[in-house]
Amino acid sequence: MGKIISGIQQMGIGVPNVEEIWKWYRKFFGVDVKVFEEAAEAPLMTPYTGGVVQKRTATLALSMEGGGGFEIWQFTSRNTEKSDFPIQLGDYGLYICRIKSRDVKASYDYMKKEGAKVLGDLKTTPHGEPHFFVEDPNGNIFNVVQENVVFSKTKFAGKTGGVAGSMIGVSDIDKALKLYADVLGYSKVEYDVTEVADCFSELPQGDKKVRRVLLSHPQMRKGPFAQLLGPTKIELVQAIERTDCRKIFENRYWGDWGFIHLCFDVQRMEKLKEECAQAGFPFTIDTGETFDMGEAGGRFSYIEDQDGTLIEFVETHKVPVAQKLGWYINLKNRNPEKHLPKWMLKAMGLNRVK
Repeated sequence: MGKIISGIQQMGIGVPNVEEIWKWYRKFFGVDVKVFEEAAEAPLMTPYTGGVVQKRTATLALSMEGGGGFEIWQFTSRNTEKSDFPIQLGDYGLYICRIKSRDVKASYDYMKKEGAKVLGDLKTTPHGEPHFFVEDPNGNIFNVVQENVVFSKTKFAGKTGGVAGSMIGVSDIDKALKLYADVLGYSKVEYDVTEVADCFSELPQGDKKVRRVLLSHPQMRKGPFAQLLGPTKIELVQAIERTDCRKIFENRYWGDWGFIHLCFDVQRMEKLKEECAQAGFPFTIDTGETFDMGEAGGRFSYIEDQDGTLIEFVETHKVPVAQKLGWYINLKNRNPEKHLPKWMLKAMGLNRVK
């Protein structure tokens, strides 16, 4: 029995003010269910925080439409630093977060009407699906994409759900496939094109030729939260004309301004650890046992892709379902391949914040 990757649990987003930006995410993406909120030190992350234990506050929020959540992360022991150079298409790392929508045109119209900074017009992907880009008040870019699999239709007017994947800048796509396709299971190629993409025209360096490969997982995911997290896709982007690409988090800490990690919900962490090591991506951080996150608990670990992009894995052991009722799920004694009952997952909606 091998490792189980249930889906993308969350995109980590470093911000200067958690409450302020989460209000924006609730308004424009409908990511309004608080899973947990915790203020604490981060002693295990010192390899990525200058060797110094930093304090932080973090809120994990999701949408009942489905998709991964946002781990909105703020330093409390230091300022959250922005990149000192403009981040551009082709730079290495988590460049754009994909957001699912069951009606991209409706999402576009809603965000335009409500005053979001929409970058350009509705565009079409190389395989014919509508999408558009929107920028949050902190300068992070999101790609709203078509996704017909919905966990639970909500009344949110924007028709969006949570995280549907990521656009990741890499130095060599063929080498990157060893992690993203072989280990993480995004083995189906939706398209592989090399072009100056019209849809990137509003992005910095979007007028330069890139190779872009969209990857999906060919089979439905297993595991407790797979139905809620839903299908996701990874788009790898490699600059063809640029020779000045840089790491997005060059000379900065994990937790600083921007997309800090992409986190996968997993089961059988030990099996995953073995596979990652054999593939050349050893765990750089591993709690090794249940790590208490206040209202939640589990084991977490990190690896780096070939360009240093941080990928997190979380094996959830305890999670609040209905905090107001003091109701938690203990996953340690459950079959790791089976889905949690849909009614149980829907109960998480009781933690909605308006």
